[in-house]
Amino acid sequence: MKKIIYSFLFLTAALLCGCSDLLDRESLTTMEDTNYWRSESDLRSYANHFYEIFFPGYGLEWDRDWAYSYSTGFCDDFVSEGTQSYFTNKVPTSLGSKSESRGCSTEYYGPTWGFGVIRSLNIFIDRLNTVARNNVDDETFRHWMGVAKFLKGFQYADLVSVYGDVPYFANVVEDDDPDTMYKDRDARGAVMDSVYVLFNYALDNMRDDDGALFLNKYIAAGYISRFMLNEGTWQKYHGTERGGGDANRAKKYLELAVKAGDMVINSGKWSFDSDYKSLFASFDLSSNKEVLFYRHYDAALNITHAIGSYNGGSESETGVNLSFIKAFNCSDGKPYTISEVEGANDFSLENLAKTRDPRFDACFYNKPDVNSSSLIYHYKYASKEALQYYEATHNVIKPTWYSDFNENDAPLMRLGEIVLNWLEAKEELALSYGGTAVTQTDLDRSINAIRKRPLDEDAKSRGIQQTKALDINAIPEDPARDSDVPALLWEIRRERRMELFNEGNRIKDLRRWHKLNYMDYNRDADNYLGPWIDFSKEIVMPNNDTNEYLDKLVGVLTVQKKDGSRVTYDGSNASEMVGFYVVRNATNREPFSDRNYLAPIGQQQIDDYSQRGYTLTQTYGW
Repeated sequence: MKKIIYSFLFLTAALLCGCSDLLDRESLTTMEDTNYWRSESDLRSYANHFYEIFFPGYGLEWDRDWAYSYSTGFCDDFVSEGTQSYFTNKVPTSLGSKSESRGCSTEYYGPTWGFGVIRSLNIFIDRLNTVARNNVDDETFRHWMGVAKFLKGFQYADLVSVYGDVPYFANVVEDDDPDTMYKDRDARGAVMDSVYVLFNYALDNMRDDDGALFLNKYIAAGYISRFMLNEGTWQKYHGTERGGGDANRAKKYLELAVKAGDMVINSGKWSFDSDYKSLFASFDLSSNKEVLFYRHYDAALNITHAIGSYNGGSESETGVNLSFIKAFNCSDGKPYTISEVEGANDFSLENLAKTRDPRFDACFYNKPDVNSSSLIYHYKYASKEALQYYEATHNVIKPTWYSDFNENDAPLMRLGEIVLNWLEAKEELALSYGGTAVTQTDLDRSINAIRKRPLDEDAKSRGIQQTKALDINAIPEDPARDSDVPALLWEIRRERRMELFNEGNRIKDLRRWHKLNYMDYNRDADNYLGPWIDFSKEIVMPNNDTNEYLDKLVGVLTVQKKDGSRVTYDGSNASEMVGFYVVRNATNREPFSDRNYLAPIGQQQIDDYSQRGYTLTQTYGW
């Protein structure tokens, strides 16, 4: 299959617009309007430059904006040494971009304030209507209009998830229309109603298939299931002060999430046919039946990335905490507290790999790693072969797992997320909006289909087992479940946490569920701990300098016993250093409040408006 490397697909310089303000961009030149929009090739050329903007995957070389692992660590899964990363606690001087970009705010895993991308998409829509419509057939016109409207909805849905109310620009803003250019923010609900219309058009008009690595209606449906689930649950769990609390909107958004999921699931085009690790560490995802959309890398074309260097090893400032580890189901499909699996209460890394859902083994090294803050190395985005480099057991090191020479493909939209979006939306509709109750068939098409993924040969050789299917008549009753979350919904959320680990979804989930309180680490002491470690037996340093390593930790290295007591290394009690690793100097993040559910706008952006006689309202609570 021919690979289309969209990293290099850009418009010519003549098609790129300058920018002197958030929306004050130079108009398309006469030459552009004369020479473009005359054929499908022109439309594709214009659309191609959006791929790098919206779908960066693992990034390019050392570029880390939006890259998994590096930009996705702000959530309750991770712990760092010292004070935890904090929420914004004051209005920033500036939080916007005047360029056509989607700069990533890691606190929200969403875009920074800016509308250059929206202007480019409005130009696309305008030229399709006014020029291209007369030059291409109806099917071609509708497909590319669907692409443009999908991307516009994508950007607005992302902006709304970060800021709530945002100015909605229905059309291209002309230079002589400052009243529109500097309009205040529109209500969240009104913006998302417009997005709802855009998304429906995309689903109705985009092609089933437009070639490898190009957008089609199924890929769009995957993203639409994500965005509509996000907004539907936001409307349910948040009040009117943050643009929520509208039951009618919640219902219609969740119904669209289900419709989009149905479109993918019922097509029969995708299935769970490969092991979990292969989704993230393969050099070619073209034949993977679970992946709808991916970014391809090729060292021969100098298109590589550095995701392997941002796994949880020597370059990582964080590691997963014990609270996250305890959230993983055992292989019988139950949380460890009620599991019947032998060794369910043993939190040593080697045992965790054997007794937990196989995704644990696919994500984490089964030996302690002293370079990780919590001594557990997460390598979801590198192959098991990469551990040979990490352990330095081979003299020959393959460059594909070193520095920024990585060339494993990046999955962008996959069936695993779509079926979980679909299932959660169905359950929320059933709980609150008169929807049909989730059935065993629904579970079998989603959670249980995920759990039946094939295991890789290494996992099989070590006795790792697939997780038992979830039975609608025997939903586990987790003693740790929040009282306001029904049992099935709790298990759906747990499945998301396992399946979508370190992909940027967790912090967005906490926000939409109104569960940002999970980020207060003092509510659960396990947030400051790592796995169970026997230091005298398990810590083996390169060049046999383990004793030298331990000597540096006298008075610092601490473990916590199961009864809660702690032992600190004094230089002579190495045999007593057995217990949950206490992350060094880990303390809670600075206080935060409900206003942190949405981001403030930078003061400079507000001043830009006021200097021109207009008002840009600050985010609620700021």
